[in-house]
Amino acid sequence: MTPPKLPTTQAAVLAIEALAARHGRAVRAQHDIGRDQTFAGLVGQDAGQPDAIPHEALLEFGGTPATGVRLFTHDEAVVTVEGIDFDVPRDSVPAFLNSVWSDLVHVKARAFPPSTTLIVTVPGEPGYREAVGPHDLTPWLSGRIR
Repeated sequence: MTPPKLPTTQAAVLAIEALAARHGRAVRAQHDIGRDQTFAGLVGQDAGQPDAIPHEALLEFGGTPATGVRLFTHDEAVVTVEGIDFDVPRDSVPAFLNSVWSDLVHVKARAFPPSTTLIVTVPGEPGYREAVGPHDLTPWLSGRIR
């Protein structure tokens, strides 16, 4: 299933805030709007929208696991789960967060070669995987080791 299109940072923020409310999570949002405040202003204008004002946002959520989202102007997003960063397409961020908050995550640990990976399963999409360093294991992550 294709995630709904979120054409702007503001549309993504509203969708994420609505999802956070459904999961009972407090949201703290910080917006950087304008060429003088965002990274997008340093690299030039979007060729398709020469008059567009760059808008980036940082959202932090209450509760466990510690979760945050950084939305960038050009359909990019970084979702942080317990200190582990995932590059997620902006349209997929609500589904990704829903999976995290619905506990569709696990940590895969291998003895040889030693490795630990945080895996987030998003229905209808390939799983998201990121390495977890030995010093990055939090109690929440440790509780999800398989």
